[in-house]
Amino acid sequence: MDNVEILSRIQFAFTIAFHYIYPPLSIGLGVCLVFMEGLYLKTKDKVYEELTRFWIRIFALIFGIGVATGIVMEFEFGTNWAVYSRYVGDIFGSALAAEGIFAFALESAFLGILIFGWNRVSPRVHFLSTVLVALGSMFSALWIVVANSWQQTPAGYRIEGTGMQARAVVTDFWEMVLNPSSIQRYSHVLIGAFLAGSFLVLSVSAWYIMKRKYVVHSQKAFTIALWVAAISSLGQLFTGHQSAEVVTKYQPAKLATMEGHFETAPADLYILGWVDAKNQQTTGLKIPGGLSFLVHQDFKKPIPGLNSFKPENRPGAINFVFQTYHLMVGIGMTLIGLCGLALFLLYRKKLFVNRWLMAVFVGSVLLPQIANQVGWYTAEVGRQPWVVYGLLRTSDALSQAVKAEHVLISLILFTLVYIILFVLFIYLLNKKIQHGLDVSPEDPETPRSKFNPSPI
Repeated sequence: MDNVEILSRIQFAFTIAFHYIYPPLSIGLGVCLVFMEGLYLKTKDKVYEELTRFWIRIFALIFGIGVATGIVMEFEFGTNWAVYSRYVGDIFGSALAAEGIFAFALESAFLGILIFGWNRVSPRVHFLSTVLVALGSMFSALWIVVANSWQQTPAGYRIEGTGMQARAVVTDFWEMVLNPSSIQRYSHVLIGAFLAGSFLVLSVSAWYIMKRKYVVHSQKAFTIALWVAAISSLGQLFTGHQSAEVVTKYQPAKLATMEGHFETAPADLYILGWVDAKNQQTTGLKIPGGLSFLVHQDFKKPIPGLNSFKPENRPGAINFVFQTYHLMVGIGMTLIGLCGLALFLLYRKKLFVNRWLMAVFVGSVLLPQIANQVGWYTAEVGRQPWVVYGLLRTSDALSQAVKAEHVLISLILFTLVYIILFVLFIYLLNKKIQHGLDVSPEDPETPRSKFNPSPI
């Protein structure tokens, strides 16, 4: 790789990784808001209304930062990846147009009612706006994942032109949308977003409980988010396995990279380990033949190794992909265990008196975010050297007029701007959390309320 390719990949990876902090939070938080406001309509309990009002303010902050950080990537397609933009323009144009029509317009149209509609529309209309904003965010993710999944498993297209002028043209819109990996990858991404949003609610609620603030409110919010997180964490096992099956069938080189598997033979399943790519050795804690069993239900059936592919068609950062993949899996199993323990203690009516567990949940907000990030690293770095799998190499997708120093300068500037945005986001988020819920003075749930360890 030359310097332009390295810097362009770093720049795009940095900008999209930073942007991807926010959409999962807004999607997952939107689901929690639907449950909170739905319970308010059903029970008429003002606690649920006050919770909804508070978390809508957090949602609005996350949504705003997410929109601002997402715009930059569209410009990068044209500046750094002109050949790629031409190649996939017809594909991406269809998917992103669908996002604008069916998703972003829906989300934006009802966002104003969601934020400013209290006391201006009926409770049912406001709840409808909450539902539609949540659905809009999910539809938006759908079309983005469809476009990205087409790069992984292209379908419903034909190639027009040759050389630098070649481009993919849609021949069957629904075949393009329902390409072999889109449904599996979308479900996996969506559940990851549910985890990110629900663990944000768990973290803030646990912090309030530890500080003896808004205890009744926080216990109710914690319970709602815990059920969302518990169901989602179990769902990730299913969707993750489905995604791995697609990788096995359509991207066998990526599968071999994810497990550091070099020779075509029965493949082990590593719990953790290290890949020495130079000497083609992988060491660590493993289940002998475990990968073969997961793929073929046979411990002794061979799996294609990296050496069965031409060197120029293998991912370069083998150990990096191995580590990110296993970190994602490890975090996923941790979340399942954490949610299971919390549900058990909730059933035993001992959850909210366990300060050590509340402290764990305060910090646990980082785990889904890390898992989401490293999951994308696994998918995108593992796809290399292809930007469109089997059709267009990353090295051929670059803009021809851009020089390394141009990319470096813009990368530095983007880094500075994004640092400022992140600091501003953390400051505003902390300010809203410190301000707390707008609870009336006569309400017993004031910041000075005594600690109430009783469950809901």
